[in-house]
Formats: sequence, structure tokens, C-alpha cells
Amino acid sequence: MLSHAYKHARLMAESESRVEMTAFSLQPVDVVVSRVLEHPDSYRRWESEHDRLMRTVSEQARLPYQVAALRSTAFRLVHRRALFEYLRERHLTGVKRRHLFALFYGCRDYTNAVLAEHGNYVRCSSSYLCTQHLGEQLMHDVAFDEPMQLYENFYLEYFRAYCDVELAASDEERQVLAPLAALRPLLKQRVAEAREAIVAMPHEPGREWREVKIRKPNGDTQRLRVLFGER
Repeated sequence: MLSHAYKHARLMAESESRVEMTAFSLQPVDVVVSRVLEHPDSYRRWESEHDRLMRTVSEQARLPYQVAALRSTAFRLVHRRALFEYLRERHLTGVKRRHLFALFYGCRDYTNAVLAEHGNYVRCSSSYLCTQHLGEQLMHDVAFDEPMQLYENFYLEYFRAYCDVELAASDEERQVLAPLAALRPLLKQRVAEAREAIVAMPHEPGREWREVKIRKPNGDTQRLRVLFGER
């Protein structure tokens, strides 16, 4: 088992190499990330932001602490990508699209808010791809396989429910979405429990983590709260 902590230069070199690889891939996530390579200013801004993120990891003196810091960084990046992920999925236009940005940007100029959020999404997607690469290939952290993917799915489902309810503009829409509004606390709790389970997950667990169980639809919302194995 690896035990040495990684230097900041190694984390950045691995990250930059992973971003450069996107220029040769047609995978959807790589196509998005490759946009930071299109303009030097965009790349420099991403590099600066990613450097700060990696400082929180490289400052840790031991590998287990670096693993924990990298997981926390991945959580933050999942959250920061959620707004544009929602926008892409829902294909919002017109008033609803403006309302969505008003929820998160307040009275800020709409056009500038859209541009800012798109840039944020591309840079965060780039850093998230790098955290996955570092977690899986460099630190060999099992949390960056299916557990983190499930966390992202859970968070996006909660975020989607939150936005859908908040964007309801009529009594009829609010009535239709009332069951979803009632479900939001459970979805939020599921996110919190998933994060707690990942934080507590050992670097190399001694037993199988049966995370796939929660993927099986069974119509019982209580079963959705079972995370990463039996309790």
C-alpha cells in the first residue's frame, strides 16, 4: 500500500497531463474539458484555480490526509457544476432560464451571469476530471470509483428537485410538483448520508462495499437511504 504523500508539483503535472489528453478524446466529458485548451487565457485561469485546489491536498503531510482532502475537493466540484448540468438537462429558455439564474445570481446582469456560469462549469469540470484521475490512478482510492459517481448522481437528483420546485410559476405547476417538494428533505438527507459514508470509507476497504444495491429500483424510498452496504 502506498504511504508517501505527493508533492504539489506532481499533482499539478498529473492534472495538466490529464487535461491535455482531452484534445484527443471524443468522450463527452473530455470534449467539455478540452475547451480550456482553446484559449491561453482560459487555460491560465483554470490552472490558477486548480493550483489553489491542489494546495489544499499537497499541504497534507500524509497520504491518508491527502486522500481525505481530495475527496472534499471532489465534493465541492460536484456542487459547483450542478447549475449548468441542470440547465443542459432541462433545456430551459425564456423566463424560466432567467428565473434560474436569478435564484443563484440575484440581480446580476443576466448575460454576464450566463457567461460566468459557463466558464465556471468548464473549469470545474476540468478540475473534477483531474481529481478523478488523481484519486483513481495516483492515490488508488476506491472512493473515486462507483461511490463518488453515486454521490454525484444523488446530488444532481436533489439539485434537480430543488430547482424544479423553485421554478414552478403557477399554482398548477406547484400542485403537480408538490410530491417532489415533499421528497426534497429525503433527497437532501440521502446526499448527506452518502457524503458521510464516503468520508468514512477506508482508503483500501477490507470488505466489498455493496454500493450497487441502491441502484436497484424497488419502489421503497426508505431503501434509497441504504448507502454503501448494510447498516
